[in-house]
Amino acid sequence: MQNADSELGLRVGEWVEVKSAEEILATLDGQQSVDQLPFMPEMLQYSGRKFQVRASAHKTADTIELFSIRGMANTVHLEELRCDGSAHGACQASCLLYWKEAWLKRVPKEQSHFENLENGNKKGSEPLVRTPGCSALRDTLMRGTRFPEVPEQSERFRCQATEMLSATTEVRRRKRFDPRFYIKDLTSGNVNLFDFIRFGVLAMINSFFGRWFGRRIYPYIKGLAGEKTPSAELNLQPNELVRVKPKEAIQRTLNQRLRNRGLNFDYEMVPYCNKGPFRVLCRVERLINEKTGELMKPKNPCIILDGVTCSGNYLHQRMFSRRGEYMFFREIWLERFEETDSHNSQLVTGQNPRGKYP
Repeated sequence: MQNADSELGLRVGEWVEVKSAEEILATLDGQQSVDQLPFMPEMLQYSGRKFQVRASAHKTADTIELFSIRGMANTVHLEELRCDGSAHGACQASCLLYWKEAWLKRVPKEQSHFENLENGNKKGSEPLVRTPGCSALRDTLMRGTRFPEVPEQSERFRCQATEMLSATTEVRRRKRFDPRFYIKDLTSGNVNLFDFIRFGVLAMINSFFGRWFGRRIYPYIKGLAGEKTPSAELNLQPNELVRVKPKEAIQRTLNQRLRNRGLNFDYEMVPYCNKGPFRVLCRVERLINEKTGELMKPKNPCIILDGVTCSGNYLHQRMFSRRGEYMFFREIWLERFEETDSHNSQLVTGQNPRGKYP
């Protein structure tokens, strides 16, 4: 279900207010979704609150099948609002939430961020106004967090990530090479002109060399470890400071498929090599399989670093996707940061070590 108000044409930096529980409930279909994108219980805490648009989600990355770009209509990301997994088996992926414009309303320009803070409207707090609709909507939303049970199969969760293929449309290969496809990245504010040009040119160069010479120019990494990859145990804990090892050291831990014990070292991770310090956000112990909906427990230690997310700038297959997924690290790719390493080093927080996007 949608209405005319759902097409707001939001741009990066605009202020919006998340609608009330009753208003949101009126937009949802029988699957607690709009255009097959679920509104999840973890999102209800933001009802009635004001946030800035972080990015347009008119394109997003397929992390289920082809790992390419997908199209999505009337959807944005708000600030750094991420799923806390509380209604999905305590999943620790911390996915950036998707917000249909049907769930939002534009805030007049005269309503400033300072007014928002003065009202006690801080990220992570409870809704400003509790209404009977909140409890009713939460009960309704909870029913949509599981797929129907199948005998002799484990519990399967349903979330925005598992429904991504249904909630998006295919972008054919020919369109991905059409410059006009990327104009909205500029007009929405997702990308400034300088980054649009430099990363666009890099994508064309990488695509050319990949097609004719079988390799990319930058970022580039090669697995040198053979099929049996090494491991290391640092027992890293949340809030510890670490540095990502140099690329040369990481290459010696990867097989030819760029994996270490099943975990891929993505090209998007290369710009973080030999940088830090980063703060350990968590040890991933529970994770929803986006393809099956099953809750997985990684067999080997897997680490998420604060602010270390996929930029969407370095892979032409998902160019300028602003999905902002956290990237997972093996402990062997990291080393503890000592204060004596560099007296000029500063803690890297936010998006990444080089600003909003690497």
